[in-house]
Amino acid sequence: MSPAGPVVAIPPRQPVGGPGVIAIRDSGQVEGIGRAIMRWGTALGSTSRRPELPWRSTRDPWAVLVSEVMAQQTQVLRVVPAFGRFLAQFPTPAACASAPLGDVLRAWEGLGYNRRARNLHRSAVAIVTDHGGHVPGRLGDLLSLPGVGAYTARAVLAFAFGADVGVVDTNAGRVLSRAVAGRPIRAPEAQMLVDAMVPADGGWEFGQALLDLGASVCIAGEPRCHGCPIRRRCRWARAGRRGPDPSRGSAGVSTPQGVFGGSDRQGRGRLVDALRQEDVAPDQVASAAGWPDEPDRAARIVAGLIGDGLVARDHRGVLSLP
Repeated sequence: MSPAGPVVAIPPRQPVGGPGVIAIRDSGQVEGIGRAIMRWGTALGSTSRRPELPWRSTRDPWAVLVSEVMAQQTQVLRVVPAFGRFLAQFPTPAACASAPLGDVLRAWEGLGYNRRARNLHRSAVAIVTDHGGHVPGRLGDLLSLPGVGAYTARAVLAFAFGADVGVVDTNAGRVLSRAVAGRPIRAPEAQMLVDAMVPADGGWEFGQALLDLGASVCIAGEPRCHGCPIRRRCRWARAGRRGPDPSRGSAGVSTPQGVFGGSDRQGRGRLVDALRQEDVAPDQVASAAGWPDEPDRAARIVAGLIGDGLVARDHRGVLSLP
């Protein structure tokens, strides 16, 4: 059961999450959890907490945006080499915007979900066209960029601009639902909870600490409660961790994806990978997709890739990157 205390309504510290408030049983509890998480992160120091993440050493908004788009649905260890390679080729939004999409797709190699590369290219064009070549520092402007959702926009605000806004990804979602709410929570609740937890002038440090806590302690499956800095405040732990895991189905917490092997996603990826090396003739398309005996299936994914703007086809039927 949740601890006793007065029920108060806490709005977000900054009005970035939309209108409305949520009922929180104890505002001091929520703010105390935020301070405890930030103290834990500060004590870890920059050399102890996931030091393999190079984007933590920059506040450049373009670099932060690139890292966040790359990390969507992709393990961070796969992102690390691609991040440096991409920024070496496209150090600014203008450099990315002026390049053909095909060059951006080639630099995206190894990350998958190639629509993200297309969206990042489109975002770069919008940044140059609408924002003078500078990544905007307003939530609404960030959300207007192609492929930029609530998490990515707020991550740029917190990690590039130092704004006191909270970020909710899979790792943060587990902490919020288990420790702070003690039950499954929806997206508006999660956002307002985390915004209420951010210590003043602590947007960067708190956000990094919260993500680290979910990635290393409040992990999926069996959490490592013995090493948790907020275990005495955690509602789920205080309830004896009875019942279903509150993080299941909660906002931000991802669910397992379908099998990749043999899927259309795999065929799409194979074909784009082949096109990174050279153009593909019509009679080689099915083989390049990995389905030499299924030309109709290959034709279907080609149509989808062309519709997504990821592949071009000339009058001879030869495929290339745009």
